[in-house]
Amino acid sequence: MRIVLIISSLSRGGAERVMSIMANYWARRGKDVTIVTIDSKESDSYFLHPRVKRIALALMKPSLRPWEPFQNNFYRVKCLRREIKALDADVVISFVDKTNVLVLLATFGLGPRVVVSERIDPLRHRIGWTWQGLRRLLYIRASAVVVQSHRVVGWAQTFLPRGLVYSIPNPVEVAPPGKKKDHYALPAGRSIVAMGRLTRQKGYDLLLRAFAVCAPKHPEWCLVIFGEGEERHQLGTLAKQLGIANRVILPGLAENPTVVLRKADLFVLSSRFEGFPNALLEAMACGLPVVSFDCPCGPREIIRNGEDGVLVPSGNLASLAAAMDSLMANENERKRLSIRAKDVTKRFGLEKVMGMWEDLLSGIL
Repeated sequence: MRIVLIISSLSRGGAERVMSIMANYWARRGKDVTIVTIDSKESDSYFLHPRVKRIALALMKPSLRPWEPFQNNFYRVKCLRREIKALDADVVISFVDKTNVLVLLATFGLGPRVVVSERIDPLRHRIGWTWQGLRRLLYIRASAVVVQSHRVVGWAQTFLPRGLVYSIPNPVEVAPPGKKKDHYALPAGRSIVAMGRLTRQKGYDLLLRAFAVCAPKHPEWCLVIFGEGEERHQLGTLAKQLGIANRVILPGLAENPTVVLRKADLFVLSSRFEGFPNALLEAMACGLPVVSFDCPCGPREIIRNGEDGVLVPSGNLASLAAAMDSLMANENERKRLSIRAKDVTKRFGLEKVMGMWEDLLSGIL
């Protein structure tokens, strides 16, 4: 089976990581796998198996004039079509809204089955009226539309036949403990860790405010937020305004997240909205107790509230601060949650999730 996977880039991100995991899984099993990105290879952040072919179109130049978005995307569609024809794929799998639209345009009239996948909550993540209209118009042409949560299944079925929509979660793949180290060592004492792009979506401003409530009662604890993004300066400024700058660390990207997670004491997901958060899965797989906002997609399908983690009402600062405070004060409760948290490796294990993808492909080919 010849499989072509298409995504905007392989820079750091949840969708990018999952696509690399899928490509490596199939390559190890002898399938002919190619990853095509619209961006160049310079932004690549994930290891690929030697059998995975890599094509980078390097077409991510900015659109500066009013007509350039149309012009640039027309050329991207043309180049994607050329590559897909040359690769003679049996199936094309595309990740993320705008790329999905381009791929469906590029494959019009061609032979391969096309699977498109939404990787974030489309009800909260805005892509503009033009792209939204094209998505609703073109998704019906796909052989399958893959989403990650029951809420997004409901959204997709408002304009697509029920049989076209599949729900497949992200797989969790965590390296076994070893000698591998991260460039950053957590500070002495207790650590709360968060991971992700420093953007408004991730809600780190809310996390800082919640930590500011807890911090005076727990002087041995600090908050470490791994990631990069446009809100770095604002978050640093907010930490100073809240009087917790000496207890908050923004060390940048974690080169080996599992190494850091295994040494932390508590993980918090403060996102305003999500798809199916990899960082939460990985934290639980590493045996960390977790607290998460019950945002519309993802966390509720990962955390069994009170059993292997704690869910609090989405955006509710008081509830987030109270849950953090409770776990910071109670080591026995942290241990209890951490033991059950590791069950995610069974519920969302690589073999189980990739079996779902295999079943989907068998059904459409």
